[in-house]
Amino acid sequence: MKKLATATLAVALLTTTASANEYQPALEALADEQIKAIVADPQIIAAIQTQNAKNSGMDEAAIVALDQQWRAEIGGTATPTIDPVLNGSVADMLRVVRDESAGLFTEIFIMDSVGLNVAASDTTSDFWQGDEAKWQQTYAAGAGAMHISDVELDESTQSYQAQVSIAITDDAGNAVGAATFGVNVEYLN
Repeated sequence: MKKLATATLAVALLTTTASANEYQPALEALADEQIKAIVADPQIIAAIQTQNAKNSGMDEAAIVALDQQWRAEIGGTATPTIDPVLNGSVADMLRVVRDESAGLFTEIFIMDSVGLNVAASDTTSDFWQGDEAKWQQTYAAGAGAMHISDVELDESTQSYQAQVSIAITDDAGNAVGAATFGVNVEYLN
């Protein structure tokens, strides 16, 4: 019986990996046709630049401490680390984009030059994305960089989604941050 369960799990994992390859062209097109235009908004770029100036020179120990503080606040009543990311005009804009996507976008968040969240439509599981591919393969790779995750079942929404992440650039074409969009692949055309 245990072998059957293991075989079933293996088939499910293979199906998920195949799905990632199947959706790759549509996810790339979505990034090129919609996501890049959304994150080119001057208000988003200004918010990133403001946070970049504030976090300039921050060492990894300070970043990790902030990340631990964020994680400890999730689900709590006092959320002084999380609140600035979820409140404000850029976070409001991201929620409007998410809501107007009619289920296509499940979450949206913007990161700065050290990988910390600048603004988000929803609370993320952590504050620091700098240790993850969504930041390392976008901002850290430079202008024009894109990362598309595998398609996975999102436990909170019970939908299959991928994360599409791209570098965000300023008017001079320099990478200033990155954005990640959770995409419900069931809504792709």
